Amino acid sequence: MDKVRLEIIGLTYSESPTGAYVLILGDKNSRRRLPIVIGSNEAQAIAVGIERQQNSRPLTHDLLLKFANTFNVKILEVVINRFRDGVFYAMLVCQQGNEMVLIDARPSDAIALAVRLGCEIYAYENVMQEAGIIMDDMEEDETPDQSGTINKVQDEPDLDLLTLSELEDLLQEAIDDEDYAKAAQIRDEINSRK
Repeated sequence: MDKVRLEIIGLTYSESPTGAYVLILGDKNSRRRLPIVIGSNEAQAIAVGIERQQNSRPLTHDLLLKFANTFNVKILEVVINRFRDGVFYAMLVCQQGNEMVLIDARPSDAIALAVRLGCEIYAYENVMQEAGIIMDDMEEDETPDQSGTINKVQDEPDLDLLTLSELEDLLQEAIDDEDYAKAAQIRDEINSRK
C-alpha cells in the first residue's frame, strides 16, 4: 500500500465533555491534515517526547523503549494503517535481528514512541483519503499554528439535525478557521451517513 509521510503539526485542546485533545498530523508533501482525537494522558506523553523533557523516573513510553533496546528490538517506523468507525489504528514496524515484526498499537502510543526515537510517521493513502482534511485556502508558505495555543471548541449545533449539504458547508468553515477538533467531529458525522 502507498504510504504518506507525516509530521506533527500541532496538539490542540478541545473543550468537549471528555477533555480530549486533537493531534494534528500533516502530509509532508501536501496540505492534507489528519486530525486524531486523543486523551489528555496521551497528549502529555507526546508533548513530553517532543520537548525532550527528562524525568527523574522513566515514564511508560521511556520504559518501553529501554525494554526494546535491552532486547535489541529497533522500532523503524510508525504506520497509521486503518480508520474504522471513527477510530484510528496504527502499527509499529520493528526489527529484531533479521526479522521484521509488526506490532499493533494505538496511534497516540506509537507517536509518543516515534517522537522519542525520531523515527518516521506514516499513514496509508486510503486512511488519508477517508479521514484527512485538505487545507485548500492556505498560502504556500502558511502552516497551522504550532505555538501550542489552546483552541476551544464552541457550542456546536446538533450535527445529526443538519443536512449533508449543511455539514459539508460547516466542515469547510471549520477547515477555513483551522478548527481541527470541530472539523474532525463534522467529518465523522459525514462519514457515518455514507
